[in-house]
Amino acid sequence: MKKILGILLALTMVLALLAGCASTPAATEPAATDATKPAQEAPAETQAVPAERVMIKFAAQADSTPATQAVVDAYNASQDMYTVEWIDMTNDSGAMREQILTSMQAGSSDYDVLSMDVVWAGEFAAAGYIEPIDQMMQADGLKISQFNAGSMTAGNYNAKQYTLPFFPDLGLLYFRKDIVSAEDAAKLVSGDYTYADLQTMAETYMGQGGTTDGIVFQAKLYEGLVCNLTEYTAGWTDVEGGLVALKSMVDSPASPVDILNYSEGETHNSFIKGASVFARNWPYQWGMIASEGTISQDVVDVAPLPGGSTVGGWLLGINKNSANKDGAWDFMKFVATQGQKIMSVQGGYLPGYNEMLSDADVVAANAMLSMPGFQNALATTISRPVSAHYSETSDAIMNAAHAYLSGEMELSAAVEAINTALAN
Repeated sequence: MKKILGILLALTMVLALLAGCASTPAATEPAATDATKPAQEAPAETQAVPAERVMIKFAAQADSTPATQAVVDAYNASQDMYTVEWIDMTNDSGAMREQILTSMQAGSSDYDVLSMDVVWAGEFAAAGYIEPIDQMMQADGLKISQFNAGSMTAGNYNAKQYTLPFFPDLGLLYFRKDIVSAEDAAKLVSGDYTYADLQTMAETYMGQGGTTDGIVFQAKLYEGLVCNLTEYTAGWTDVEGGLVALKSMVDSPASPVDILNYSEGETHNSFIKGASVFARNWPYQWGMIASEGTISQDVVDVAPLPGGSTVGGWLLGINKNSANKDGAWDFMKFVATQGQKIMSVQGGYLPGYNEMLSDADVVAANAMLSMPGFQNALATTISRPVSAHYSETSDAIMNAAHAYLSGEMELSAAVEAINTALAN
C-alpha cells in the first residue's frame, strides 16, 4: 500500500510541474533572432505617438501676388508645433470687416490671427475683440521702435499695443525733379520744409515743363481728406493750424479750381500725364508712372510730407477668443519680422519691420526703397485717429473739414467739431 501511495504522490508532482510550464507567459521566451520573424510589439502604452500640429487659422484678404501663401508656407516649414491655414477673405475691405465683426461678436474662435485695415484696430481693441500683445513682445525682446511708427500707433489703444504691421502704406510727396531746383529738391527730400514752403514752390514752378497746375492732392469729401488732414495737422497735434494751411493750399492758384473734388484718381491722372509739378499720393503712383505715364520715372522724385506721412496698409492681431494664442503669437511674430522679407521680395509689399529697410534683397525688389526721400517718409509715418468708433469719427472730421474748405463753415466751428470727434 505504501508503495502505491508513493507512486501516486510522484505522479501528482510531475503533473503539477507540467501545468506550471504550460502557463508560462510567451514574453518570457527567448526573442527570435531570425530576421524573417516579426519583431515583438511593445505594449501600446509605451509606443511613441507622433504629436499632431496645432492648427492656426489666419484670416487675410486675397492676394494677387504669391507673397501671403509664401510666408505661410515658410512658417509651416520652419517648425513642428503649428500648422497655419490661410482663410482667404474678400478684397472688399468693408465686406471683410463685417465678416470678421460678425464672427467676433458671436464670440467665435473661427480665426486665430487677423489681418486688419489700420483703421479697424482701435474699434476691435475697444470692443475687446483682440488680445493685447505688450507682454508677448516683452517676453520675446521685441520693441515698438523696431517697427513702422505709424503702424504701431494705429494699433495702440488706451496705452496698450494690440497689433504688429502686416504691410504698411504711406502718403508721399511726388515732385518733378526736372523742374524743381536742386536746392529745393534737397530741402524736400530731407523733409526740412513746411506747407507754406511747399505752397510757395508750387506757385513758383507751376506752368513750367508743360505743367498747368502746381500741386494736386486729395480734398474730396471722403477718407482721403482725413488722410491729408492728418498730415497737415502733424498727427492731430495742431488742428487749427492744419486747417488754415490746407485751406491756403486749396485757395492757392497753384491748385486746380476743382481740387475739392479730387481723390487719388484725379491726382495720379494729373501727375503721370505731366499736368502738375507736385502731387500728394501713395506709393502705387510710382508704378503707374512707368506703366501709364507720359512722363518717366527718371524725372520724378519723392519726399516725406512736412507733418509726417499718413500710414495706410494692414495690421496683424490675435483674436481674443482664440484657443491657440501661443501659436497665434508665434505665427504673427514670424510674419511681422523675418516674414517681412518674403512679403517684400515676393509681393513687392513695404516692410513694416525696420531692419528689412536696408536688406539688400528687399531694396532690390522695391526700387523706391533706394530713394532717400522714401526712406525719410517711412521714418516719419503718423496715424489717423485711433478710435473705438472710427467710421463716425472719420465722418465728423471730413464733414467739418470739407465745409470749412468750401467756405460753408467758420474756422472756429470746424476746429470745435473736429476736436469733439477726436475726443469721442
